[in-house]
Amino acid sequence: MSYPADSFDLGTLRLSSGEARSIMLDVRIDELTFGGQTYSAGGQAEVRLDVSRTMSGYALRLRFVPDLAGPCMRCLEDAGDSVTVDAREIHQPGDAEELRSPYVEDAALDLRGWARDALALALPTQIFCRAECRGLCVRCGENLNRSPEHGHEPEPDPRWAKLSELKLDQLN
Repeated sequence: MSYPADSFDLGTLRLSSGEARSIMLDVRIDELTFGGQTYSAGGQAEVRLDVSRTMSGYALRLRFVPDLAGPCMRCLEDAGDSVTVDAREIHQPGDAEELRSPYVEDAALDLRGWARDALALALPTQIFCRAECRGLCVRCGENLNRSPEHGHEPEPDPRWAKLSELKLDQLN
């Protein structure tokens, strides 16, 4: 069973050093703008949060598999795919800034922010409707997936362009 949450109070787990616990939570996932396009993960995802208590802080792991929806980067048709997110954070309060998680403040874990950022980092470099997507014609914008025989007359060689201006009289 999962519980809805945008944040989670790590102190409520009352973990001693060396103890760990896993919790299933429903976390809202904001839309992402990626490559100038907007992608949605369905508004929320069921996440598994693993919390381990260290001597002075926490080791955290967030896992979820949202269904991503948005336009294909080649043909702009709907592209949907699931993305596996597996993110880890360490929070050890003290002088070492690199050991403090930006998602933890006073034992309150910002699940919504962490889930959004973890999803953004887990995205593939390009999102396609299918791997063999042919995209759009660069001259006319036709979807090449729908018109496999699509083609245009080849452009004339620009080095010969001046000859097209030449007017020749016909000889009879």
